[in-house]
Amino acid sequence: MAVQDNITQLQLEIEQYKLKIKQLERENSHLTLVNKRVNEQLDAALDGTGLCLWEQHIPSGNLTIFNQQWGHLLGFTRQELPAHIDSWKGNLHPDDKDWVIEAFESHVAGKAETYQAVHRMIHKDGTVAWVSDRGRIIEHDINGQPLRIMGAHVDITKEKRYEEELAKLAHLDPLTNLLNRTALVKAFKKQKQQNRQHNCGALCFIDLDGFKVVNDHLGHRYGDKLLIHIAHDLLHICHQLFNPDDAKANQVSFHVARFGGDEFVILTQCNDVELLSEMANTLLDLYRPPLELDGETINIGLSIGISLFDELDEFTNVCEQADKAMYSVKKHGKHNVMFW
Repeated sequence: MAVQDNITQLQLEIEQYKLKIKQLERENSHLTLVNKRVNEQLDAALDGTGLCLWEQHIPSGNLTIFNQQWGHLLGFTRQELPAHIDSWKGNLHPDDKDWVIEAFESHVAGKAETYQAVHRMIHKDGTVAWVSDRGRIIEHDINGQPLRIMGAHVDITKEKRYEEELAKLAHLDPLTNLLNRTALVKAFKKQKQQNRQHNCGALCFIDLDGFKVVNDHLGHRYGDKLLIHIAHDLLHICHQLFNPDDAKANQVSFHVARFGGDEFVILTQCNDVELLSEMANTLLDLYRPPLELDGETINIGLSIGISLFDELDEFTNVCEQADKAMYSVKKHGKHNVMFW
């Protein structure tokens, strides 16, 4: 009788365990479903944002990416680029590599509260990808040493390229792609700061002779093509004279700008009157004969005024002096050069 009671008791306990197992299985299925939905919601929330969640096991250097394929940002597969801290370091842009690694290791060493950096990485195709990266230590071992660091990085390549385009628009003439007035003023100030102990250079003001006639007779579209053509010639001749490929030791910086309309300016560190005269006369000789452009033969001239300046001169005054020298050329027959 006692044996039968024990068997009955065991059967009851087995049935209770079976019920508990089924309950645990149901709870596990429910939690698995909840976890799946949470991950789906996370992926949906992060989809298209470029945000990537990562975790690094510090002792081994192994990396885990939670919501993207490893290497997705740079166009690599997991086989091509192992998920490891060394792979990340190896694809940092050379100009950013040292300071980014220093920022990361500074946080791991406890010298900074967080790791945060906006930097460049090299894509598989050789292009540059921009990343906003941040993270912090989330676990230490029993000895107090950092064990895991977790963070997120955002692909901001599109935003950076947009910023670069805006910067170009802010500093370049949209027609000729030369500097605009704002950019030239900045270049002038920078040149003075870099050459405080020496004579700073020269500013050449160039106004086209006969441009209005060409514009009126052949239209603004042709006039725009002519301005682009002249801008190219200015850059080419300045490069030949100031930055000759066979005399790198004697190269001097120069900037070419369009002030609007048919006015151009050349800013250079050169204060050699002989070399500046050579530059001006080379331009004058180039446009002395009629110009053939897009099936049309036109006559165009250049009136050039040049003003030398030093570290005490202001841009407005130097520009006004070159402008006056140029107008003096206009009054005395045009297509010539005069120094202030």
